[in-house]
Amino acid sequence: MQYIENRTFDEIDVGDTAEIVRTLRTDDIELFAVMSGDINPAHVDPEYARDDLFKKVIAHGMWGGALISAVLGTELPGPGTIYLNQSLSFRHPVGVGDTVTVRVTARAKNAENRQVTFDCLCLNQDGAVVIRGEALVIAPSLKVRRPRVVLPEVHLHERGARYGQLIEATRPLAPVRTAVVHPCDRLSLEGALEAAKRGLILPILVGPRGRINAAAAEAGVDLGHVEIVDTPHSHAAAARAVALVREGRTEALMKGKLHTDELMEAIVDHTTGLRTERRMSHVFALDVPSYPRPLFVTDAAINIDPDIDVLRDIVQNAIDLAHALGMDEPKVALLSAVETVTPKLPSTLKAAALCKMAERGQIEGGLLDGPLAFDNAVSPAAAEAKGIRSPVAGRADILVAPDLESGNMIAKQLIHLAGADAAGIVLGARVPVMLTSRADDVLARLASAALAQLFVRHRAGPV
Repeated sequence: MQYIENRTFDEIDVGDTAEIVRTLRTDDIELFAVMSGDINPAHVDPEYARDDLFKKVIAHGMWGGALISAVLGTELPGPGTIYLNQSLSFRHPVGVGDTVTVRVTARAKNAENRQVTFDCLCLNQDGAVVIRGEALVIAPSLKVRRPRVVLPEVHLHERGARYGQLIEATRPLAPVRTAVVHPCDRLSLEGALEAAKRGLILPILVGPRGRINAAAAEAGVDLGHVEIVDTPHSHAAAARAVALVREGRTEALMKGKLHTDELMEAIVDHTTGLRTERRMSHVFALDVPSYPRPLFVTDAAINIDPDIDVLRDIVQNAIDLAHALGMDEPKVALLSAVETVTPKLPSTLKAAALCKMAERGQIEGGLLDGPLAFDNAVSPAAAEAKGIRSPVAGRADILVAPDLESGNMIAKQLIHLAGADAAGIVLGARVPVMLTSRADDVLARLASAALAQLFVRHRAGPV
């Protein structure tokens, strides 16, 4: 066990010194900004900082001041110290990657009130003075020795940042003609209109005109420029939207305020639907704060208990989506409860068979491995502890669940317990279907629209 120990007033001699060394990371700047509320663009906006005085993002000045306080409170004098006064002179900026040595030196003592004056100095890796100052403290009179407190891990996550990158990637692309099915509430209508505003889709609103107009009035938006295809109810809206695809008028579908089963019934109809030779499947695109890359989970919405042939299509659909997003060879983890093949768990047999199918070219464009337990799929440490040597284990881009129940639980747990943002899309039909939940916010709907746009334009190839 590590301990933290102070030096009392009587133990301190003039000339005594203590120091710590820290290297500035981007996370340090962001965490200080979150804690202090100081969002000066010189510290948090690289584009602004490039044209500012120092031509780069720099640390908050008081980041260095906080390090001085850390030396005084933990090293010299240490626990029991009372801060009275601090003067600071900032001499040189600190940029990301700079290593700062923070040193305090006892300059004078006053036995009458146990006050100690310290010279304070911060130097960068080149020896340049970053901060110079003076601190006045009351040194402790009693000896303190305590176990060092283990600080919590901090994971910084900018909500929507990855989705913002996704939407940015669509900027050079033409919007996708999209039938928005039954957008009869404020949220689904706003999501569609915002997607249109961002250049992701060209919407055709399909549903009861009166209810659509009422939703527009509630949202305070003007629909004068948007085409509305009037239908009597949601079931008819789903059928008419599918017909628009078959007529070549739309390139994608977006779910509004209706049940998923109602929309999918029209899509999978053997006579009038949008079936292809590929099985349809749903892909969740998740932005998980604690995971270092986008994470896709499939299938969590359509195929209840898929067999090998259906799982092959589920995997291929997810790989095709990853390609549309610029991933050349996505890593696909075939999930089960264990990482060994056993007849007692049919999901392990299916995973092994899918890997062999990939070797034989029946699944293309991805790197498959399985069976893998969830922890082995997403945690390098867990994979190493189990002795699993694989380019997929611990680094999966796509998680393939053995059935709908497990897939849905994985996705919902990541959303509600890990704070993940989720977008969703159905692939394998003639056109992609933006299958958002009725509770999804505008950000999720925008991300789903971006997925559909990238997929449609990727499939169409270079113009």
